[in-house]
Amino acid sequence: MKRAALAVLVCLAGVAADALAAVAVDFVNASKPTRCAEEDNVYVKVLGAGITAFRIGAEHPPYIATVEKDSTAPDFSHCDMSQDPSFPSAPRTVKLYEDPRIRLMGHTFAGFWRADAADFHVAGRTERGLHLVQLIRRRVEGDVEILVVYPADGYWRVKPLPPPSLADTAYGSSFLFGPIEESTRPYVAIRSIAFEPATMTFSLVFRNGARGTLRVNAATPAHTTLALAIKPAVAANRPFAALRSMFVTKQQADVASAVWPDGRAMPILDFGRMEATRARFGRVVESRHNLSAPDLLFEEFSRAPAR
Repeated sequence: MKRAALAVLVCLAGVAADALAAVAVDFVNASKPTRCAEEDNVYVKVLGAGITAFRIGAEHPPYIATVEKDSTAPDFSHCDMSQDPSFPSAPRTVKLYEDPRIRLMGHTFAGFWRADAADFHVAGRTERGLHLVQLIRRRVEGDVEILVVYPADGYWRVKPLPPPSLADTAYGSSFLFGPIEESTRPYVAIRSIAFEPATMTFSLVFRNGARGTLRVNAATPAHTTLALAIKPAVAANRPFAALRSMFVTKQQADVASAVWPDGRAMPILDFGRMEATRARFGRVVESRHNLSAPDLLFEEFSRAPAR
């Protein structure tokens, strides 16, 4: 009996280990060179059959302790955006929600590249047509923005709380999640977003009927971590997430390299397709563009259990 019980335990342990095994996805590079530091020329698609959940983390670049004066000014040298689409709107700013921990602000710009308008729900109110929503962490040391979403095109940005040496840090790379489409640039079509302050969760309804959630699990001076889920899973031949960023040179970049689980670091424009369980997109050399912006990690991919 003891041997039989031991055999069962060993079998169960093997099943548990398999269940916890890291899931690999494909990182497909569709980036292109540019001379414009305000163009999102970096586009890394993330594809995987049946993926319904994953995590994104934002961590300071490894040189953050040496940053004494940040560099966040835009650089429109070598940029021509005269042909970019722009749909007019009436500018406005609204306070969507506030409690002792957080503040949520919404903004509509005078123009935006997409005409789509999503509903935003929080605390019993609904606002339509916001181009930007900011999640701000309230602190004694000073309020700090940790996450933004652009409801009209599905772009998100995230960053950790600043280190003690800095009052705040910059955003750099963006990410997309959900059923990604492509037009003038990649985007995600969102019908509505609802925010639940108690759980720090954004619940999304995409225009194709799928649903997604993004929960802020932690926001500290070390990292901000997000748990993301999509239901149903996006088709295997279509990206369910993507990195969007900028690279001109190592000294003028929001992302310069991709680091894989085996420790290999590849220049961001130089790899084609990689299968991996995680990827870190960031910088080692100090950049004069958004100097303090964080590295982004894509990891902990999982599939829905088989029925």
